[in-house]
Amino acid sequence: MKIPFTTFAFLADISGLKLQKCFFFLTQLVLVFILATSFSNAQDPKLKVKGKALDAQTNAPLIFASVRLFKPADSSFVAGAITTETGDFSVDAAAGTYYAVLEFIGYKPLKKSAIRLTRENSPLDLGTLKLAASASTLDEVVVQGEKSSMEFSLDKKIFNVGKDLANAGGTAADILSNVPSVAVDVEGNVSLRGSGSVRILIDGKPSGLVSIKGGSGLQQLQGSSIERIEVITNPSARYEAEGMGGIINIILKKERKEGFNGSFDVIAGHPTNYGLAANVNYRRKNLNFFVNYTASYRNTPGRSSLYQELYRNDSTFLTQQNSTSKLKGQNNNARAGIDYFFNDKNVLTGSYTWRLSKGKRFTDIRYRDYISTLSNPQSITYRTQDETETEPNSEYAISYKRSFKRQGHELNADVRYLDNWEKSDQYFGQKTVQPDGSPSALPNTLQRSINDETEKQFLVQIDYVQPFAKDGKFEAGLRSSSRDMTNNYWVRQQTADGGWVPIPGLTNDFLYEERINAVYGIVGNKTRKFSYQAGLRAEWTDVTTTLKQTNDVNPRSYANLFPSVHVTYDMPRQNALQLSYSRRVRRPNYNDLSPFSTYSDSRNFWSGNPDLNPEFTDAFEIGHIKYLPKGSFGSSLYYRYTTGKIVRIRRVDEKGNSFTRPENLATENSYGAEFTSSFTPFKWWKMDGSFNFFRAITNGNNLDANFQSDTYSWFVRATNRLTVWKNTDMQLRANYEAPQLTPQGKRKAIATLDFAVSKDIMRNNATLTLNVVDVFNSRRFRSITEGSNFYTESNSQGRLRQINLTFNYRLRQAKKKTKDVGEGEF
Repeated sequence: MKIPFTTFAFLADISGLKLQKCFFFLTQLVLVFILATSFSNAQDPKLKVKGKALDAQTNAPLIFASVRLFKPADSSFVAGAITTETGDFSVDAAAGTYYAVLEFIGYKPLKKSAIRLTRENSPLDLGTLKLAASASTLDEVVVQGEKSSMEFSLDKKIFNVGKDLANAGGTAADILSNVPSVAVDVEGNVSLRGSGSVRILIDGKPSGLVSIKGGSGLQQLQGSSIERIEVITNPSARYEAEGMGGIINIILKKERKEGFNGSFDVIAGHPTNYGLAANVNYRRKNLNFFVNYTASYRNTPGRSSLYQELYRNDSTFLTQQNSTSKLKGQNNNARAGIDYFFNDKNVLTGSYTWRLSKGKRFTDIRYRDYISTLSNPQSITYRTQDETETEPNSEYAISYKRSFKRQGHELNADVRYLDNWEKSDQYFGQKTVQPDGSPSALPNTLQRSINDETEKQFLVQIDYVQPFAKDGKFEAGLRSSSRDMTNNYWVRQQTADGGWVPIPGLTNDFLYEERINAVYGIVGNKTRKFSYQAGLRAEWTDVTTTLKQTNDVNPRSYANLFPSVHVTYDMPRQNALQLSYSRRVRRPNYNDLSPFSTYSDSRNFWSGNPDLNPEFTDAFEIGHIKYLPKGSFGSSLYYRYTTGKIVRIRRVDEKGNSFTRPENLATENSYGAEFTSSFTPFKWWKMDGSFNFFRAITNGNNLDANFQSDTYSWFVRATNRLTVWKNTDMQLRANYEAPQLTPQGKRKAIATLDFAVSKDIMRNNATLTLNVVDVFNSRRFRSITEGSNFYTESNSQGRLRQINLTFNYRLRQAKKKTKDVGEGEF
């Protein structure tokens, strides 16, 4: 694929450079941009208007809020700026009379009139301006304020779930598939900017929901319980070093408003999707009680096909495989807790989360075997899977926050315990017949597999922030986690007399013990238009895996340092630029190391690799954000250098059975450009879009000279939301993922379209939403995989077109009508 953009072509030229040269290139690019911008504005000296923006409820600084000056006569835009990490802003303007508008997505706009700027009073200090959250307080109910579906800052993207109509009735996995630069495959695996190494957190902490199952566990979390999703592409040292692609933080709904308030959802859909959800809290003086509960029942159909050629002894053996499946799932999630406010500086929170998931999976697989050509059939094999799965999970958490007298001076402590369990009981039946349907010489078989998995994790985390000087800040913290996981696995086959005998090599107990301890320190400050933050995180890791039956023990211990640097330059005319660097790690997790194979498909097996090593990445990024009168535009250039790249490798034996497991390849160089935008051309029309282009060069010659790939690929996503008539919104979203080469083949393109329409009813206290996910039923994952003795094409669709109707009702206890801080002029 040829790249028509000069920037992309230039990026392609640096692919072979060493890490230091790439960093030098990025640094020089930033300096050139800064000097050019500074020179262009040096010819036009301006006076200054300054001030500080804070949250009206918490007094926290509002970072990257928009401040704009307008002429009173015709409301024409004059100049603007964005706030820094401390909430401060400074706007350059000529002498004159203006009015100012302070805006931050999710907050009420604030307007200050009669600003007279002269040479004598410059810099003119507007003082501290406080913005209130965008919720309108009425006599009996509160209607949630308007929020953009996407919010941008230099190091984070925030995706507000509630405002995206297509998310109504979906799961957390469905929502993630709609987040810019994020992709979710048919098995629920999550990738960010093309990297599958992503750390998924819930409310900023690890969760049992994604421990055993990984990203696929998010299919059990109903989307109506999610407030927003944060995507951090280049995290600082305050975050865990885990996750080379970055961090995805899922924030659950929780309120702290005075009185009784909440929201309720009822969901019905086809294919079968029924759900209920309640998010309720009650705040009185120093106590705040919150409860979240979701229940759902789904019957999800899926289908897949596979074509394989096996080359052996100058002959070609062909297989056509087709399967259909239905997964019936009942999911219950309950989360309750109490906030106790000792005073406005001290709050203690305790919470308990309980989840119970029960699933029933039915799968039918048909194998058709041929020799040389599809006109020479040999046999037909039928296989069925009947699985019953139960997953009870519990999480206990206590957290404490202490805010000191000085703004930004605070202490946070968190202790939590996770207790998760999963039991899978599966029966497999298989029979083989001749091409004409007559019996074959192979006997019918019935097999049973039991898989019991447990996880217990204890986590302690303490974070401390100490401001210094005017804009300086020192942060430090420690984190200690202990996790023990077990997997008791066996497969047996029924004998002719009705008894059961073990199948050799398919019985064992796998133990996984993990201890990770970490400390970090960060120093940040601001000098004029430059802000910097430098941090260092140290992590000590001990992991031991044990196969009890074979007494195979594999201990691993390693210590690593993870530096991070973020430098921000505030430019005139509402622009900001940031250069960042961080070192990240992907440690092989429990599923990566477990040697047990999936057994539902008797010819294609997937397993972990007990000998897998961690992979490390050095990530560089330049980010730019531009605030416009009717929207914002963000762009970034990024580069990642990875050693020990973990990739799933497929091998096929002489019988045609495939074995896929993760392997460590030598290196990967990945770089690209990402653009995100939010634009409102008219009050009735809002557009969000994202485009991500990247090139990835993977070198696996440490395993096989053929495990190489050099791919260009891109993702694009566009959302249009229109108010077609009063209280009625319509939304269209298109997604496209371009083809991508892999070390063993390629993944083909994916294109989807979603449609939704919503209407506010019951005096705007409720909303009715109809959405169609994947209108054309085109969300198919197609791939080609090649090896020295095989060629494979696969086509799978884990979720067919989904139609949902959702009723949402919002409730709040009556209170006196008051004018919120920040509403109107002051």
